[in-house]
Amino acid sequence: MLDLKWIRDNPDALDRALAKRGQPPRAAEVARLASAWRAAETAAQEIQARRNRLSKEIGAVKAKGGDASAILAQVAADKDLQAEKEQEAARLRAELDAAVAALPNLPAEDVPEGADETANRELRRVGTPPRFAFAPKDHVALGEGLGMMDFGRAGKLSGARFVVLSGALARLERALAQFMLDLHTREFGYVEVSPPLLVRDETAFGTGQLPKFGDDLFRTTTGLWLIPTAEVPLTNLVADEILEEDSLPRRLTAWTPCFRSEAGAAGKDTRGMIRQHQFTKVELVSIAHPDRSEEEHERMTACAEEVLKRLGLAYRTMLLSTGDMGFSARKTYDIEVWLPGQNAYREISSCSNCGDFQARRMKARFRPKEGKGTRFVHTLNGSGLAVGRTLIAVLENYQREDGSITVPEALRPYMGGLEVIAR
Repeated sequence: MLDLKWIRDNPDALDRALAKRGQPPRAAEVARLASAWRAAETAAQEIQARRNRLSKEIGAVKAKGGDASAILAQVAADKDLQAEKEQEAARLRAELDAAVAALPNLPAEDVPEGADETANRELRRVGTPPRFAFAPKDHVALGEGLGMMDFGRAGKLSGARFVVLSGALARLERALAQFMLDLHTREFGYVEVSPPLLVRDETAFGTGQLPKFGDDLFRTTTGLWLIPTAEVPLTNLVADEILEEDSLPRRLTAWTPCFRSEAGAAGKDTRGMIRQHQFTKVELVSIAHPDRSEEEHERMTACAEEVLKRLGLAYRTMLLSTGDMGFSARKTYDIEVWLPGQNAYREISSCSNCGDFQARRMKARFRPKEGKGTRFVHTLNGSGLAVGRTLIAVLENYQREDGSITVPEALRPYMGGLEVIAR
């Protein structure tokens, strides 16, 4: 959430930043609502002050034996008028809060301007895509050929965009997640967390999923939301808290199922495991000092990239444009892994610096060692990595002509020493 005072003081800067994101100006609307709310609130306070003054006059008039009926009538009328103004102020404040909550984060200065992914900037490529002496298959053909990836039975159980993995592929999925968690906790200092998979409205609001993206989430009959990513519960662990400066940064990781209705992705990647309603992901979250969040962003991205390096997978890292960033991000790096079955690089991780945008929504602050008061923390999140997409990458990059899969060396200890997955 953006700072209302900053919006009022910098209306032109807000509208310029929104224009970079391809959005219409909003400063005038926010200013109008803020002015109307302040006017209603001031009117209510003035009526209250008048009622207090008249109440004193009633006592004085009665003490002298006078008739206070007219004053009593005015006090009664003012009571009703004050209630009306207070209701009006509450309504306007709710509209103002909703208008501000709907504003996306503002892009950092070095984010390239553009309407969509075509304006993204490639920063680096690491590794060389494999060359095959045969026509490589995609992960669907490989998984079904092994008899360990079943979309038909998953559809019978749950419908489209689900899969059943079995045997060595089910174990490979688990091995990937365990490998990622061990790397992030043992070498990179992240603390493993097992968070709830169901969250309240205010939790989803805190990281920016609500109210704008409610259609992309699954909701239970009790009003709780299935998490679309572990970013939601992990980041909200510090909601409504004041941290000590010495405790920053806090680095957290979790391996969880994730659930997305994909309402905004109808027709995209309908084949295979690329885009599913249920998938697993190892998430990275940092709660950082504002002065060091950019440094933390580079570090987090490097941690995610290291997973691909250890697995021997070629990838490229992209700086997203203003039109391709997520709602809560001020700067995002996408890591895209090479998929031979698609002959293309595909996203496997997004690492975002959200600045104080989520912290304001969550009321997450820290107390500086020097000076008075508190400051908002900065929050960062990234995939370290999406496990299903990593499984796809392993299958396609390590496939052999007979349809079997070589197990990457880094994963063999997690696979009981298995070197090849075959039918």
